[in-house]
Amino acid sequence: MSERIDTWAVGDAYDRYMGRWSRLVADAFVAWLDVGDGLRWLDVGCGTGALTSAVTVRCRPRTVVGLDRSAGFVAAARAADPGPAGFAVADGLSLPVRDGAFDVAVSGLALNFLPEPESALAEAARVVAPGGQVAAYVWDYSEGMGFLRHFWDAASLVDPSAAALDEGRRFPVCRPEPLRALWAGAGLVDVAVAPIDVPTVFPGFADLWEPFLTGQGPAPGYVSTLAPAARDRVRDALARAVPARPDGSIALTARAWGVRGRR
Repeated sequence: MSERIDTWAVGDAYDRYMGRWSRLVADAFVAWLDVGDGLRWLDVGCGTGALTSAVTVRCRPRTVVGLDRSAGFVAAARAADPGPAGFAVADGLSLPVRDGAFDVAVSGLALNFLPEPESALAEAARVVAPGGQVAAYVWDYSEGMGFLRHFWDAASLVDPSAAALDEGRRFPVCRPEPLRALWAGAGLVDVAVAPIDVPTVFPGFADLWEPFLTGQGPAPGYVSTLAPAARDRVRDALARAVPARPDGSIALTARAWGVRGRR
């Protein structure tokens, strides 16, 4: 079932579900990297272009290229960023890039969805020049991604089989020590890992729940498989679980882990 629910294709739906938060974490991640201007950047798994855009704004790159295996996401990234960035459809496991062509290779919220993270990291390191940086960030699904943690806990309470689909269980790489080991195992040096926290504030419960009906990503993909009555039970369990303020708004936090290393 996991292959069916890991759907990433429609830019607008993704932005409502995750993109609004991924833009915040992309900006914080680029600030954490703290690299100079005028470099050549490659964004692997660029999605709708949040990280590519943050690089363009913050780093005045000489070149910035975003690659993603989803044609729909690439189209959305092109439409959202009419600036100097270039975008193309490509697989992160086989980059159509010559050795050492970039100074920095980055990836945002994509590493855990690749079938072979080690191979993807080796490809990213290959296309970075000696002394260049390879960096990524992933959501802390097991503990720090607040609204998803509440969702999967509610879904598993209603439907125990949902526990097997929880990203916190499926993606053990999304924790500090596995990330550090992955980077070190790729031969990268000066490896550092750091938390990146961003606020996720929802004006009301509908703003939190309705993106789960888009079908984009594991949790919405799971919801799309449910019969209406089961879907309503998950919705009601989630509504009971999230901490609403007196005005109905819901203030949570999303944590990502950033990792960087030098070739």
